Amino acid sequence: MLANPFLRDLTPLQYDLVSALFERVDVPARHKICSQGGVALYLYCVLEGEVSLQYKPYDGPRIMLTRLHDGDVFGWSAVIGNPYYTSDAVSTTVVHALRARGAALRELSLHDPAAGAQILERLAAAVSPRWIHAREQVQAILRREVLVKT
Repeated sequence: MLANPFLRDLTPLQYDLVSALFERVDVPARHKICSQGGVALYLYCVLEGEVSLQYKPYDGPRIMLTRLHDGDVFGWSAVIGNPYYTSDAVSTTVVHALRARGAALRELSLHDPAAGAQILERLAAAVSPRWIHAREQVQAILRREVLVKT
């Protein structure tokens, strides 16, 4: 059921425990999956399609952080216990994904620390490259603002 690189290399028991937490969701194109400031409930794994992550600073224009594709994950706020999503996730195409409640994944980590550690490690690896792109985009906006004002 879970043909996603996010869950590779788990033991068969860990795989069974984790896969039982996921449900399939199909999202039409141009649909907001998660809202910045919305209650963070789910972690999503993209099986097929494209999702745009967007951030709106309170005093600036909306920033497109990244585009996610097959095998990417988003909604990590739900897993790490943040009460709210920090960005919008919008489907740019039809998206087929799996989702799991963050609370259920955290609870699994308590009952099976090895599986929990692997999931958190993969989540950190999947999310960390996004901050590089976001930082570059924010710096470009700041440079543009400095050039306009000087």
